Amino acid sequence: MFDLATTRIGIVGLGYVGLPLAVEFGKQFPTIGLDINTARIRELQAGSDSTLEVTPAELRLARRLLYTDRTEDLANCNVYIVTVPTPVDDYKRPDFGPLIGASTTVGRLLKPGDVAIYESTVYPGATEEVCVPILERESGLRFNADFFAGYSPERINPGDKDHRITTILKITSGSTPEAAAFVDALYRCIVTAGTHRASSIRVAEAAKVIENTQRDVNIALVNELALLFERLGIDTEEVLLAAGTKWNFLPFRPGLVGGHCIGVDPYYLTHKAQQIGHHPEMILAGRRINDGMGAYVVQRVVKLMNQRRIAVMDAKVLVLGLTFKENCPDLRNTRVVDIVREFRDYNAHVDVYDPWVDPREARHEYDIEPVAELKPGYYDAMILAVGHRQFREMGEEGIRAAGKPNAVLFDIKYLLPAGSVDGRL
Repeated sequence: MFDLATTRIGIVGLGYVGLPLAVEFGKQFPTIGLDINTARIRELQAGSDSTLEVTPAELRLARRLLYTDRTEDLANCNVYIVTVPTPVDDYKRPDFGPLIGASTTVGRLLKPGDVAIYESTVYPGATEEVCVPILERESGLRFNADFFAGYSPERINPGDKDHRITTILKITSGSTPEAAAFVDALYRCIVTAGTHRASSIRVAEAAKVIENTQRDVNIALVNELALLFERLGIDTEEVLLAAGTKWNFLPFRPGLVGGHCIGVDPYYLTHKAQQIGHHPEMILAGRRINDGMGAYVVQRVVKLMNQRRIAVMDAKVLVLGLTFKENCPDLRNTRVVDIVREFRDYNAHVDVYDPWVDPREARHEYDIEPVAELKPGYYDAMILAVGHRQFREMGEEGIRAAGKPNAVLFDIKYLLPAGSVDGRL
């Protein structure tokens, strides 16, 4: 039933996760990548990737890969891999909308003997509790009798050229021992770093969701320490550098915690925990701290402005960077928007400058119109929110040139020396 030689793969979702996966599989297997965004399909067919995760040369190497926005083109596939996002809603509750939609699509395509593999981050049990019933309903087939499921969580780090899909150890799992062996063998074909076969889908789901929960809690601790050290008049970076001389000190830094994983995944785990009557106090406390860092930065900047008798109302504020991390165009769940919105609540005029972002995406996702260039001597306050290499190259002199003589410069990312800025985390 499970035969690599006859495997035909359909990838549902061609974003930061799906495209690199499709490219690697497309080097070895007949592969079709499906995305509902027609413009995305057209750019890939033209040989370019706006996410910058895959180069044109890498796209050309995937000679067995086709792109489509038509579901019916995947009808002849026998392995379906779902890589759609799993966001949260405005109330920090899991939003299964994309996953439900993708499962509905796959369910209508399933045939006896097919395998559906999920890579999206979810809470333990979600694949079998949320997705599988949809697959059964839409296909009319029986789970683990007519079709099978697998789970192999994505570990993509956007913008990271050193840790790629082929060089990151891959967790695999399946709904039966035979399915698990097949899923593991399939990923071993492309992942040179090897695989780790989990004992069940639930174990694999749990492993993925705690990876980012652990990072989130650790960053929250450092953020709380930054709040404390500011009150004590101690430079946080100096403390961290000193503590970091111990071999086992973890090198986390304070800052805004956003992105498609770290700022989202813990809510999936806490949602499930509360469903079964457990209240995850540490995880939720970490989330509250991290979600509040944007407002805290604005409070610090406003205090510095007041000390210089700079009125916040109608002030001109420059935010340098909008993406959730440095040197990539990824805007998903960026928390820089918290700074922008908080300043707008003060009736300040906020400009955002980011050479990495697509202005159309910024407008669509956050109602932010990035400026194309900086106005010299124009701003009352400037916040270095993202550590893009362009900002590092500008240095203190280049950044301060955009501000008025008395302007406040605040550095969230430790991009500039401590003595060259007016405040930092």
